[in-house]
Order: sequence, then structure tokens, then C-alpha cells
Amino acid sequence: MKEKFQHVFGPVPSRRLGRSLGIDLIPFKTCSYDCIYCQLGRTTVTTIERKVYAPIDDVLDEVKRRLANGPHPDYITLSGSGEPTLHTEIGKVIQGIKAITEIPVAVLTNGSLLWMEDVHKALLNADLVVPSLDAGTPETFRKMNRPHETIDFNRMVEGMVAFGSEYSGDLWLEVFLVEGINDTDEEIAHIVDLAGRIKPNRIQLNTVTRPPAEETSRPLGKERLEQIARRFVPSAEVIADVAPKMTDTQKGCMNDILAMCQRRPCTLEDISQAFGLNPSDVVKYLHELQREDLVETKSIEGRVYFTAGR
Repeated sequence: MKEKFQHVFGPVPSRRLGRSLGIDLIPFKTCSYDCIYCQLGRTTVTTIERKVYAPIDDVLDEVKRRLANGPHPDYITLSGSGEPTLHTEIGKVIQGIKAITEIPVAVLTNGSLLWMEDVHKALLNADLVVPSLDAGTPETFRKMNRPHETIDFNRMVEGMVAFGSEYSGDLWLEVFLVEGINDTDEEIAHIVDLAGRIKPNRIQLNTVTRPPAEETSRPLGKERLEQIARRFVPSAEVIADVAPKMTDTQKGCMNDILAMCQRRPCTLEDISQAFGLNPSDVVKYLHELQREDLVETKSIEGRVYFTAGR
């Protein structure tokens, strides 16, 4: 009988982290942002309320069972389908994982809550933290990330700066670019200045490669991305559209998803529930199917559906 995992998924191929064992601490689309480019769709619960969304004993038990019975990943990654720092005990989760294994722990976060002392301290024990900075001004911040109404842009940035000054692990900054929104020379100049204050070890540029929350979110071309990358010091790296290598088991999952889409149009949630997969995991498979022109998307009453390509 196949073991059931509610909070742990993968390992999944990651373009940045190799083989990543994901941990989802937060319910689907519960986030402090409602980003226009989010591959998981619109945020259904926009909040900054921090609480115990998932029992940490259950989470750590799933980590133990997965590591005992599956291939070892390159990273154990707190990410998933919501903002992980909304969990009040994320620091205890990190400590608990480190008591189980020497595999490095990564946290993928939008960085919106790093100004909170509890969040700041909780992430100091992680081996890698990857926050996002998609804007250089408050106006663009509101357009791109559509944050919870209580989140102030300048306070968010200062939280990243303060965290970067104390954190001794690897700090990678992701900058997500959308054509016509945050890609002007003036906006990029502001982002470059802020990145210089945050002082990450790496800066990674990304753009739209998967169906976004808003159809108006358009990708930047490779040439423009590389031009922008050279404006950062040191130069940023372009990570958009890098296809990770999949195992035979993962290719099997991808084929099952294709077969489902061939029968009828499906939403991300339909596919996730049908196969018991984490939505973040499903997105990777759908992206690869789209790259191969096997699956295409259509919008029906504001919802994105996936169907077999023609």
C-alpha cells in the first residue's frame, strides 16, 4: 500500500536545487501576496496571520518516512503552495529537520515578513534562503505582488536588508520580471540599488514560463533578460525556462497527467487531487508537457484549464 504524505512531496527536479524534497506547511494559495504571475493562480486567502497551519510532529514524521524509503534529495525545501513563513513554528521545523539529517535545508519565501523579528530569527538556521524582490518602488510592488494591505514596501525591503546583514548561510535573491510592469530601465535601476543593499550571494532573474494568474502577465525575451542581468553587480543569472531532468517515475507521472488532459480539460486543482500530488509538483509536469506542445491552456470564466495539444 502506498504511503500517504500530506505535507511532504517529491523529491522533485528543481532547476536551481537539483533534487528537492518539498515541504508544504501552508494550505493551498494562502499567502501574503497575490502575484500577477503566480503559476498556482490567484491567491484565495491573502493574509499575514501567522499560526500553526500544520502540526510540526506530523511534518517531521513525514520527512523521516520519506528519507527512509526514498532517494535522498540534494535539498529539503520549505516552499509548496503557500508562503512558508506564515507558519509560526517554521524555525522548529528547520531545527527538527537538522536533527534528522545533514541534508541542507532551503527556504523559498517571498520575503514579505522578514521584517518580523520572529521570522528573521527562525530562518537564521536554514542553509539557504531565497527571497523575492520584484519591484524597486512601492507603486510597482502593488502592481506586481498585490500584497496584503498591511505590508509596507519600505519595511519589507528593510527586513531583507537586516536579514542579509546577519544571516551566515547562502542568500539567493530572485527577481521575477514581467513585460510592461517592472522591466523599464528606471525600475530596474531601483531594483539593482536595493539588491546592492540586501547583498545576496546570488541574484537570479526569472520570467513567465508557466500559465500565470493573470493573462496580461507576459514574459521577457532571453536577450532582454541577459541585458538586465549585466546591470547587477555581480551579474545576475537567468534561470527562466531551464528544464530540470526527470526520473522515469516522474516521467510516468507526467504521462498520467497527459492522459487525464486528453480525456477532458482539467484545472491544476483537478490534477493535484486526482493523483494526490502537491500543486507545485504538478506545475513542473505541466510545464514540461507544454514545452513539448503536448498540453495547452485555455481560460474559461477566469480559470485556467489544461487540455491536450492539437
